[in-house]
Amino acid sequence: MENNMYPFVNLPLPYAFDALEPYIDTKTMEIHHDRQLQAYINQLNRVLSDFPVLQSMTLEELIINADELTDGLSIPIRNYGGGVYNHRFYFNGMQPPSDLTPRGRLIEMINAQYGNFYNFQEVVKREGLSVFGSGYAWLVFDDGRLRVITTPNQNCPLEQGLCPILALDVWEHAYFLKHYNLRGNYIDDWFRVINWEKADENYLNCIQNYQEMGMRRRK
Repeated sequence: MENNMYPFVNLPLPYAFDALEPYIDTKTMEIHHDRQLQAYINQLNRVLSDFPVLQSMTLEELIINADELTDGLSIPIRNYGGGVYNHRFYFNGMQPPSDLTPRGRLIEMINAQYGNFYNFQEVVKREGLSVFGSGYAWLVFDDGRLRVITTPNQNCPLEQGLCPILALDVWEHAYFLKHYNLRGNYIDDWFRVINWEKADENYLNCIQNYQEMGMRRRK
């Protein structure tokens, strides 16, 4: 089920709440999905309920066009729309831990661009630790290359014209019950539950969109 337009609903996780143990604990997943994400969905629906013209826009369209909205809607759409999009992207980018070696086009590009997987891991960890307060670290596709970026609060790479591949939530509610203030330990554990098949799918979609944009420019 894809729920990408108003009214938004809280879709089930693609795995059980305890499926990411021992790396991300059950209680954190329950609270994060059923309370934190649900609150963003409720607020986004509340804002959109008074503006029928916005109800036909997809979640991505709302985020990309947030700065152009009037009636004081830019900030709430960025906050609540971003909160829904970012959390969904983060949750869908994880899976139960596996000992299988990550494979695919994305891993090949990571190794080519960063030298090896360990170097890439260190870049993501450094960027994740650099976020002051709350936000996200992202692996994105930008003009044919990979980049690791950060966004504050619920800001989203879509606002910058970037194509997201992986999302790392570094808000304290994502890790505090298990790791307290040790964000670095949480980031290490997050790497154990990344869904590399989904990330590879995202990467290939980014490439396709990039190539299609190039073809449209040449016409």
